[in-house]
Amino acid sequence: MTTINSIADMKDEIAAYRRSLHENPQTAYEETFASDLIAEKLTQWGISFERGLANTGIVATIEGQKNDSGVAIGLRADMDALHIVEKSGQPWTSKINGKMHGCGHDGHTAMLLGAAKYLSETRNFNGKVHLIFQPAEEGGAGAIKMIAEGLFKKYPVKAVFGMHNWPGMKMGEIGLRSGPIMASSDSFEITITGKGGHAALPHFNVDPIVAGAQIVTALQTIVSRQVDPVDQAVVSITNFKSGTGAWNVIPDTVILTGTFRAFKVETRKFLQQRIQEIGEGIASALGCGFKLHVNDGYDPTINSPVESEFCASIARTLVGDDNVNANVEPCMGAEDFGAMLQEVPGCYIWMGQSVASKDSPHNKGLHNAGYDFNDDIIPLGIEYWARVTEAALPLEK
Repeated sequence: MTTINSIADMKDEIAAYRRSLHENPQTAYEETFASDLIAEKLTQWGISFERGLANTGIVATIEGQKNDSGVAIGLRADMDALHIVEKSGQPWTSKINGKMHGCGHDGHTAMLLGAAKYLSETRNFNGKVHLIFQPAEEGGAGAIKMIAEGLFKKYPVKAVFGMHNWPGMKMGEIGLRSGPIMASSDSFEITITGKGGHAALPHFNVDPIVAGAQIVTALQTIVSRQVDPVDQAVVSITNFKSGTGAWNVIPDTVILTGTFRAFKVETRKFLQQRIQEIGEGIASALGCGFKLHVNDGYDPTINSPVESEFCASIARTLVGDDNVNANVEPCMGAEDFGAMLQEVPGCYIWMGQSVASKDSPHNKGLHNAGYDFNDDIIPLGIEYWARVTEAALPLEK
């Protein structure tokens, strides 16, 4: 675990910032409390930074003892909360009703702040490190907005690195993999238009419910029969909306909503194509109109091979070979850090936080009302960032 004494010594200070962030959660593009706290501490520690990327985002820059390597890297932490009523029972529970840090972004922000403090004091590297405090990860596409506003043009980097706490892994364990680690995430809405009328006279109508039911069933064949079994994908219909409420009326329309997810860019495109073709074909055969609207979501999070092996080696120095799974099973959840990895190479890791106590809030799943970030992993996260920086930008070759 943590071997750098100065990092271990700052745990209580950084945990206090984390708990303050937890008490004051804000959702996408409203993270003014987090942004102000970050700016206050960076100013106090003499670290230069820019505010305002993607509204509340901050990019801090620290130069090493030398800067003749011409190399820079990026370290990213997300800082937004979720629309959840907290039930963790912790003393630092949310003060804002209906919002909570149910995914640990308060911890991610705190660990990157701790890394900023340590790196600004030691500067034991050659080059620059850009610390990216990103808003709106939870559905707001904050990474995409930061990139669109010039993140990597203003702050070019050789590689970018991210991490997420992981309740499904024990504290002291780290998981990662080369290639896809988290899926893409897109949502869609299908509108099926028929001709409503009396349910006792169906031959005078065009029933969109029958078309909708067949489309729901047929879409399940995309993954089961059209995607390579060794690939992984999801197509889920999550809402079927229709009807007037009357038991004897066939409605005019059906609206289906859902999500599709994949680990490969090409599979993501294929899923959308087949949803369109299958839905349109069935609707047309049954005399109905069909319209598909897709809300583009997040890219898959795809770790580059070189950076994945690099991060695995760093993790092994921290927690030992037996506690690093460098071929962890990927997750169908999504993460907008994938957009950054579409721009530059890098690696995203999971840091375990679960403990032996079965009822601990540290063991609750992400996005669970009873969840809480485990402050005991703060020193490990800070040291991970420190070692990534010092190894990627070595002071002495």
